[in-house]
Amino acid sequence: MVSVLYYPVVGCDTMGSMYETFDHTADLGLRIRAPDLNTLFAEAGRALFAVIVEDLETVEPRQERRIELAEDDRELLLFDWLKELLYYFDSQHVLFSQFQVHVGDTGLTATARGEPLGPSRHQLLHEVKAITYHGLRLEHTDQGWLAEVIVDI
Repeated sequence: MVSVLYYPVVGCDTMGSMYETFDHTADLGLRIRAPDLNTLFAEAGRALFAVIVEDLETVEPRQERRIELAEDDRELLLFDWLKELLYYFDSQHVLFSQFQVHVGDTGLTATARGEPLGPSRHQLLHEVKAITYHGLRLEHTDQGWLAEVIVDI
């Protein structure tokens, strides 16, 4: 069974961004497509939290976190990015729904916006235990960028 979620990027005329989930044994896969790396990393953040919370639209951008990560391998940078976002959720119970990301040659700088988990407002969907290296993929295609990440649920 494949669950598909589409989130087009407004004002993008080459390739709209999107992400989808796919089942992977006891894990869940995220497949993200975007016209550029910055959008791909932002969409990966949205995909992660769309797996955690049932309705990502209920997460309001009340707080902001600035994140800087150093890594020149882009696949590992994607892994580190999602791991960092999951850390904020696990340790501070913060849900994020909006992301601005700039990916450079040696890492990324990003702003993540969201709010603390409110049990009366936010229904949790999956418990994401970890981001895994298994099946980690990031590649440039004729249509833009494609990434696949498996999360342990």
